[in-house]
Amino acid sequence: MAKGNDWDDELGSNKRQRKRRRQHKQPRKQSSSEQGMDEDFARNEQDHFLSNLEAKSGAFNWMKEDRYKRMFRDIESNIQGALGIGTYDWVDRRVFDQVFDRMTLMSLYKLMKAGTLDTLDFPIARGKEAHVFHATDIDGKVVAVKIFHTSNAVFKNLIQYIEGDRRFGGLRRRHRDLVDIWVRKEHRNLSRLSRWGLNVPRPIGIHKNVLVMEYIGTDVSASPKLREVKVDDPESVFDDLLEFLAICWQKANLVHGDFSPYNILWHDGRAMVIDVGQAVIQTHPKAQEFLVRDVTRLVEWGKKNGIKVELAEAMFEVLNMNLDHVQQQTFSEEE
Repeated sequence: MAKGNDWDDELGSNKRQRKRRRQHKQPRKQSSSEQGMDEDFARNEQDHFLSNLEAKSGAFNWMKEDRYKRMFRDIESNIQGALGIGTYDWVDRRVFDQVFDRMTLMSLYKLMKAGTLDTLDFPIARGKEAHVFHATDIDGKVVAVKIFHTSNAVFKNLIQYIEGDRRFGGLRRRHRDLVDIWVRKEHRNLSRLSRWGLNVPRPIGIHKNVLVMEYIGTDVSASPKLREVKVDDPESVFDDLLEFLAICWQKANLVHGDFSPYNILWHDGRAMVIDVGQAVIQTHPKAQEFLVRDVTRLVEWGKKNGIKVELAEAMFEVLNMNLDHVQQQTFSEEE
């Protein structure tokens, strides 16, 4: 896999090569004997790969079952880019262990068979809760795929954002259940915010721990985070984000809950808010506490960028801003 600063060159080169292959290269027709050799080679590579996983950890014994082998063969070529280049010797085992377990592979399989996804290309962001990948849909349009980890306990630390949200009653504390709830929560929050015209990635599809959404970035990389850029007009950005919080509270009845430059992208000259899984509804017991924290973080960013603003003034604006111009939009996704 390309690392560090090699991403731009590597991904740009790969994209150009794929485009050239699609437009110009006519594959030589293989003889039946050559096809048989290729299939045998691929099968041997997979069997060797699975054996190595079994020797390293019993967690992957499920991949020895015929039904999962068939499933993996069906999507293996479509996820090669996410893991590296070539066949199984390139697999980054740490990424595989953390991300591509049975639940994830089955979810990817379902989304690919449904046409929501075609290829999973390369990682564009990684965190404690999830990896985000550059991907394409069945029509070749670029999308983002957020794969939430199912093998760690990080979601137990986030239960404060789930408990008290009446949309997710009957909460069970098993880790897999928490992951499933968290993904559905992010999907529903994105849907609600999008309907109010807020600048967030549009949700496209969901299955278990995999969320497909609008891709925010260039051909070779995701857009940078707000903390990583120097904006020319910070006051207009501050006003835009203050209005975002006001619309969230007054119209969408939501509080972001983790509003910081780490969770805001800079795209096409405008701030785009991401990572809304922790957003809570107004009736949540900690909604007001989270709102004050969100506004405080925005004020801190504003002061760092030379804006003279106080918390009390910003809070008043969020609670009382005239939003008569904001109308709910038609949106195809169900809340």
